[in-house]
Order: sequence, then C-alpha cells, then structure tokens
Amino acid sequence: MEKEPLIELRGVSKAFGGYPILDEIDLTIYRGEALVIIGPSGTGKSTILRLVAGLLPVDAGEVYIKGKRRKGIIEDGHQPMRIALVFQQAALFDSLTVDENVGFFLYEHSKLPRNRIRELVEAKLAMVGLQGMSDRYPSQLSGGMRKRVSFARALIANPDNPLDDPEIVLYDEPTAGLDPISSTVIEDLVRRLQNASGGCDTYVMVSHQDSTIRRTADRVIFLYGGKIQWEGKVDEIDNTTNPIVRQFFSASVKGPIRMID
Repeated sequence: MEKEPLIELRGVSKAFGGYPILDEIDLTIYRGEALVIIGPSGTGKSTILRLVAGLLPVDAGEVYIKGKRRKGIIEDGHQPMRIALVFQQAALFDSLTVDENVGFFLYEHSKLPRNRIRELVEAKLAMVGLQGMSDRYPSQLSGGMRKRVSFARALIANPDNPLDDPEIVLYDEPTAGLDPISSTVIEDLVRRLQNASGGCDTYVMVSHQDSTIRRTADRVIFLYGGKIQWEGKVDEIDNTTNPIVRQFFSASVKGPIRMID
C-alpha cells in the first residue's frame, strides 16, 4: 500500500540574519508515521517544525500540504488541514486554570456551551493521565504534568467541525529538562496518543535525548550543515557507518561534527 504524503518540503531554504540554517531541504512526511528529527543544537530542527506549522515563511522552495502548495504563512489563508504544535516549553497561561488553558481556543472562538467545553477538556486530560486536574493552575503542576497539559491542548478540537481535528502533531523536544522517569512517561504518552481514539496518528518530533529518539521514532533524519545528512529506520542507528550519526550517538568530540567552544 502506497504511503500518503501529508506534507512536503521541496527545495526549502531558510536563513536568519544572513546566516543559512536550511539549504534546499527536501522532506516528505507521510500519514501514520512517527518521524524524529535529530542533530546538533542550532542546526535548524525546530525551524523545520515552524515552517511546517506555517509560523515562518520559507526564503526559497515550496511547502505542500496534502498536495496543495502553501502560499505565505498560516495567517495568510485557509489551510487544508490542522497542524498542532507542542512547544519545547509548555507555554501555558499562568493566570488560567488547566481547564482554561486546554480549552482556551474553544472558549474564545467556538459557540459551544461552557459545560460542553469542560467535558471535552476533561476527556483530553484523561487521555494524558491528568484526570481531576482541571481546576489547578500551572504553578501547582510538575514540569512533566505541564507538558502533558500542553499535549491535551494540542489535541482538543471542536466536535462540530470535523476539520478541527489535527492530522499531524509537531513535538519540539517534549522531554527536554525532564528527569528520566518523567521522560519515560512522556515517551509512552506520545506513542499511546498516536494509536488512541481522539489522538493523532502522525507526528514529527525534534529531540536530542537518546531514549526519546529510540522509543518514539519509526523513521529518523539527521540534520547538519543545513542538509539532511542521513535518513533511516530507528533500528538502523547502531548499524550505520555514517560518521556523523556515529559521532552524535557516541557523544564523541572527535569527528565531522564541528564543536564551537
């Protein structure tokens, strides 16, 4: 069965302050896959997520969403599908409760009754293991719990609008700053949400964490020097002869990856 491409980057380049970050990148993201983008810090991994999400314009090249070329950024027009982004920092409103954070868009922009939105929020919180937390504030939660709240917010949708369900979730370093046990909880949750009713079967993740890469990826791409240097299945990581990949996973300071002191 042929895989369905959801998003395509064709010859995409991006620079900041005249410094090139991405150089004519070609990347296809397929429905139902778990893709993890890896590489050293500052190589444009999070930039790819923001280009896919439509938060940044490309400098050159084209972005296709379900076969249709995107013009401009997400604010410039109708998008053929919803793309959810989970930021590295949970990015919750400290003055709002968990319920108000997760249901924020529906409370502000839908015509759903408040009690119905509350039910939807409770259902998403249950999916991420945070039942009974609706009335707490972010300051009352651990870092891992705040991450899970941001997952629930990314997945909540208006049931009256079938186009509101996200068809892809973008995770920007979801286990950064977490202890090993909390990281395991998040890794398990990402996989569980991929297969759960009301979740999302396609995701792209950026990560530096070895365990997160190995436990959440089906396909891996390695970004360095503005280019995709390697691509393969997660179980091919330990067998590849690619010197960049071998250096990265061995944490060696010797190799083709240049370190800035």
